[in-house]
Amino acid sequence: MTKKLGLIHTSATLVPVFQALTDKYLVGKDIKVFNIVDDSLIKNTIERGKITSNTSRRVADHVVSAKETGADFILVTCSSIGPAVETAVTLVDVPVLRVDQPMADKAVQMGRKIGVVATLSTTLEPTSDLVRRRAILAGKDIELTSRLCEGAFEALMSGNPELHDASVASALKELSQQVDVILLAQASMARVVDQLSDEDKKVPILTSPELAVQHLADIL
Repeated sequence: MTKKLGLIHTSATLVPVFQALTDKYLVGKDIKVFNIVDDSLIKNTIERGKITSNTSRRVADHVVSAKETGADFILVTCSSIGPAVETAVTLVDVPVLRVDQPMADKAVQMGRKIGVVATLSTTLEPTSDLVRRRAILAGKDIELTSRLCEGAFEALMSGNPELHDASVASALKELSQQVDVILLAQASMARVVDQLSDEDKKVPILTSPELAVQHLADIL
């Protein structure tokens, strides 16, 4: 029987990213994928510096809409709105996954000293909080170190990817000396990992999109 996977994005740029991942990991499975995109969710969150009640309500509306469209499973692909996703879970009778949960779980399994890197405070805080809560759920005592790459996101958005990449690379190199595993709170930073030398990648560096889709492949 064909199952439907609903993906909710806060940027249209994420659609081809997840299309490639679902094509790779869900191949051979009878699963149809559909997308819902609303970039105002992340824009409003960045502008206000937090998730507002209005944004949370609209995230919930999209989750309910995905269920009414026939989704058997829903994945929300933006870490910044993670807390709103957890609230929306209670509104539908199908599983709803925030994209960074499998990454957080893997990090907790891999080490005690965990680093989180982000270019937006609105993403850093929810991801760090998620890691702490998943560690408690797993019964593991962890030491969490967070790094915000100030100005990197603005540089990327204004057409200066070199400055963005240099800022993220510097944070990764620094953290790799202090922790057992590093999480990238935003998929946009993954590009920097490929630019690092093997010597600079002293510890595993995890990104959320691939781990989330691998998780879906295991359970769907």
